[in-house]
Amino acid sequence: MTRFFVKRLLSAVLTLFAVSVLSFLMFFALPKDPVNGMCPKNCNAERLERVRQELGLRDPLHTQYLGYMKGIFVGRDLGSAQGGRCDAPCLGYSYVNSEAVTDTMARVLPVTLSIVLPAAILWLVLGVGLGMISALRRGTLLDKVAIGVSLTGASLQLYFVGAVLLLVFVYNLKFLPVPSYTSILDNPAKWASGLVLAWLALAFLFSAIYARLSRAQMLETLSEDFIRTARAKGLPKSKVYGRHALRAAITPVVTIAGLDVGGALGGTVITETTFGIQGLGRTAVEAVRGGDLPTIMATVLIAAFFVVVANLVVDLLYAVIDPRVRLG
Repeated sequence: MTRFFVKRLLSAVLTLFAVSVLSFLMFFALPKDPVNGMCPKNCNAERLERVRQELGLRDPLHTQYLGYMKGIFVGRDLGSAQGGRCDAPCLGYSYVNSEAVTDTMARVLPVTLSIVLPAAILWLVLGVGLGMISALRRGTLLDKVAIGVSLTGASLQLYFVGAVLLLVFVYNLKFLPVPSYTSILDNPAKWASGLVLAWLALAFLFSAIYARLSRAQMLETLSEDFIRTARAKGLPKSKVYGRHALRAAITPVVTIAGLDVGGALGGTVITETTFGIQGLGRTAVEAVRGGDLPTIMATVLIAAFFVVVANLVVDLLYAVIDPRVRLG
């Protein structure tokens, strides 16, 4: 197990290294003068020249890259033009927001994490549970209702579901406050009430997809020879379905879940826009519109980090669910 973990960890580190190199080249090598993307509107020629000197933009690209990575791990001095000393993890300085990019990320990342993680728990529990029960009750009224709900959820868009939830629970019934973010450390109840509609919207749409996927995988698994053998041996249904069928059917679901959660952590743009919450997704879109190069690069690296980590977790879960994976 240790060897398997080390191999997957090294693969994740190499992937992040490749993403960091490609991102750096995209933002610093391709533009004719990358400093224009760091200070696109409110910098005069004198200040632009000072930024070039303090960031070493005339140095070789590998020196610039090492300087950027050094800032992430140990911090760096950005000079007076960009706020002075930047402690690790230093992701640069945003002239659009007039603050260190690290401060921006520290403000918006907890928002996205608070939206995605509880919603992911909901959609996995509801979707997988409904799909498995539907497969075991194939052809019954419950199965037909589950299929109808999943088809409805899969065909709707988040901005429509979100608008309906807002209209019903916030503006008509006034049962919930207008969505907003409050730190869970400050007020857990206000944190939950401000984000519950975003959780429900994401959970409804994603659980519909997972219900269909789980049902199809469970039906396929129930037709396998090893399930028929387990039944023929007289094993209780709870062991046949829980220990054997569920364990085999859950593997593809884990793969999709890792990709979905990792991608969602990289920025839930539509969700944040629909409910008026400022998270990583909206920050990335606003950075693109404003030409805020340091913030754009930071969001790219953070999104890549979440995707790679999510896939690493999936690989480790594979080893737990199916020990044969460790031998691969």
